[in-house]
Amino acid sequence: MNEMITHKLALLPDLPGCYLMKDSQGTVIYVGKAKILKNRVRSYFTGSHDGKTARLVSEIDDFEYIITSSDLEALILELNLIKKHDPKYNIMLKDDKTYPYLKITNERYPRLITTRKVKKDRAKYFGPYPNAYAANETKKLLDRIYPLRKCATIPKRVCLYYHLGQCLAPCEKEVTSAEMNEVVAQITHFLNGGVDDVRASLEQKMLAAAEALEFERAKELRDQITHIDTIMQKQKMIMRDKSNRDIFGYAVDKGWMCVQVFFVRQGKLIERDVSIFPIYREPDEEFLTFVGRFYDKPEHFKPTEILLPQGVDAKLLTELLQTKVTIPQRAQKKELVALAEKNARVALDEKFKIIARQEERTVGACDELGAAMNSKPPLHIEAFDNSHMHGADAVSAMVVFIDGKPDRKAYRKFKLRDTASHDDYGAMREVLRRRYKRVLIEGLPLPDLIIVDGGRGQLTVAKEIIEDELGLNVPIAGLAKNEKHQTAELLYGDPPELIPLKRTSDGFYLLQRIQDEVHRFAITFLRQQREKQVIQSVLDNIEGVGPKRKQQLLQHFGSIKKIKAADEQALREAGMTEKLATTIYAFFRQ
Repeated sequence: MNEMITHKLALLPDLPGCYLMKDSQGTVIYVGKAKILKNRVRSYFTGSHDGKTARLVSEIDDFEYIITSSDLEALILELNLIKKHDPKYNIMLKDDKTYPYLKITNERYPRLITTRKVKKDRAKYFGPYPNAYAANETKKLLDRIYPLRKCATIPKRVCLYYHLGQCLAPCEKEVTSAEMNEVVAQITHFLNGGVDDVRASLEQKMLAAAEALEFERAKELRDQITHIDTIMQKQKMIMRDKSNRDIFGYAVDKGWMCVQVFFVRQGKLIERDVSIFPIYREPDEEFLTFVGRFYDKPEHFKPTEILLPQGVDAKLLTELLQTKVTIPQRAQKKELVALAEKNARVALDEKFKIIARQEERTVGACDELGAAMNSKPPLHIEAFDNSHMHGADAVSAMVVFIDGKPDRKAYRKFKLRDTASHDDYGAMREVLRRRYKRVLIEGLPLPDLIIVDGGRGQLTVAKEIIEDELGLNVPIAGLAKNEKHQTAELLYGDPPELIPLKRTSDGFYLLQRIQDEVHRFAITFLRQQREKQVIQSVLDNIEGVGPKRKQQLLQHFGSIKKIKAADEQALREAGMTEKLATTIYAFFRQ
């Protein structure tokens, strides 16, 4: 703990607020809230911590805090700060799936569709549904009963749906806003729990049709009633009042939290959401933040009521979410919360071993590398490799690993501008210079370790650029391969020395993955460049084939090889004129 942090800790107030932990580069790595800032922030720097919290504390180089007037303000500010800074140690809340919804579009003549994307487009959304099948079956039922338009674009004449009585035919008939609003209101009533009302209305119409001897109409209505019963019986009724509720339960073990959310719609349990993540403070505080962020996602609608387990500040969440939040004390609601907590415990028990092993092979591998190199764990690694085709068309690539896992959004490709294709050292100089000049100009975070693919020569060149030319103090290592093109040794230090790592260790396995990944990425980029050149050099030499014709040919045949093998008839079928088909065919036969 540095002297500045010690001084700041002594000045912390006995007030609620938020704190922002920063690393040595000033990047916010964790945001939290506290009822009493002095107690919460000091707790990170006193006593012993588990592995994950100890790793967070080891990266803290500075912190700042913001005082608020209440715990609610602190929670709102925390959620906004997490959204703004996206700190790496705060939970990500990434769902492993998306949920299907039914949507009544906001158009002059609305449609009923299924979707997995919830947007702020003034449309009406209903769900989520257990799966796409359930959503589609419900839509089919509503399409039979209510005559909204089915076409994505309005056609010029009436279609089959009109003749089946399933569309009002706005394409040819004048349909008033009142008529449309009535149909939308009926569908909304059905999807908001009015199934029994709709069923009763259909039964009355069926009996009336039978009395009027309209047996075909009566049979159609009977089929619709049967279809309603079939769909609705597939979901188990669990609550009598048919309200929409979200039921939360959580479990904590060894610094990890699992949260289970049951979605109850129209009184039926239709789906659940499972999230497992590490925590760095008291479970009730982490859970409050989780629930607050949960409803930031557009696909998570705030229901009529939210049920929470004991020990959670329901009043605070009621003020934050502006909806009914309760902690049930008896009967069915309490049992459902207990069921959610039980599911959370089971999920955590089942997945904890897998999570622990993944942590060991990622962040644990970084810790192992740091210990072997006698430096801090390299949690942010950038690796470089060059590639060329027999000395021509040289390219370079960079991959990024964060916490032992690839961050593919941060990968970069480089076309060499000033270096001869066969000059491997020159290519390394150019790419490192370009990369870290941009890092300096744009104020991007520096990595904890730079890895260059190669031995002592590449390592020397890298140090010339990074340390001597750009004046950066970033650890640099060389990664060499053996005669079988397999990861063999890690060179590090000044002068470079072989770093001993067991070949069965997680640290060595991480180096293998990094070297294989940067090589794969470089080779893929090289092939893409070569394919572009082949396409340009061949098709662009054919008279009459411009950019549009070239794209048309490639979309139809898929490759130059298949275009070359095509006869004139096949070329005409691809959209070429007779004259151009003859020209292309003759070109490839020369």
